[in-house]
Amino acid sequence: MSKPIIEINNISKSYTLGEVRVNALQHVSLQIHKGDFISIIGPSGSGKSTFMNMIGCLDTPDSGQYLLDGKEVSRMKEDELAAIRNVKIGFIFQNFNLLSKMTALENAELPLVYRGMSGKTRKEAAAASLKMVGLGDRASHLPSQLSGGQQQRVAIARALAGNPPVLLADEPTGALDSKTSFELLNMLKELNAKGQTIILITHDLQVAKQAKRVVRIQDGRLSEDGGDWIEPSGIYEDGYTQYQEQ
Repeated sequence: MSKPIIEINNISKSYTLGEVRVNALQHVSLQIHKGDFISIIGPSGSGKSTFMNMIGCLDTPDSGQYLLDGKEVSRMKEDELAAIRNVKIGFIFQNFNLLSKMTALENAELPLVYRGMSGKTRKEAAAASLKMVGLGDRASHLPSQLSGGQQQRVAIARALAGNPPVLLADEPTGALDSKTSFELLNMLKELNAKGQTIILITHDLQVAKQAKRVVRIQDGRLSEDGGDWIEPSGIYEDGYTQYQEQ
């Protein structure tokens, strides 16, 4: 098997909240290979957000090792982390995070602006990524002129524009209705079929099971069960109903 694009070895992360010590991640290890489509599912307080921040190079662990596309990032400083995530990771957010006064094309260009890419080159790359997500004819539209599903597609185009090795999607269906969510998940599957590595963070088991691999996080620990476990019925801490598989 090829070398993992992401290799996480025994990382831990703790926080102090008042007088309480929170062990957000406890000796977590995970390997993700090029072309994987993996979901990470967990309730509020499980360590899911902390783990996402680690994968996205938004934070560093207290201990352990994180290799991203062959580079050791677990000990990098903030400016180094910012540089590597701009090149290596395309982010897709629940609330789209589009700039309201910029067109779809201009929003898709943003990561390339930060790279210092020339105007002509970045416009071509952004236009190509919009076409890839089916919005080639919406390049001049503002976010307010687009539906929620179209806005999320612009966000995906923005993530793809720089051709990053990894797409990191944080609850990408959270602000969408069920029909649009289905369409978005199908688009992610199509991108993955073309070789894109995708990491999907979600609280929703039905969304998680659209991925090829399902990893559960609970109390700061990971378990990979192939997506076929039986969830206990009940309510997650953040108010979302758990799905119970039969």
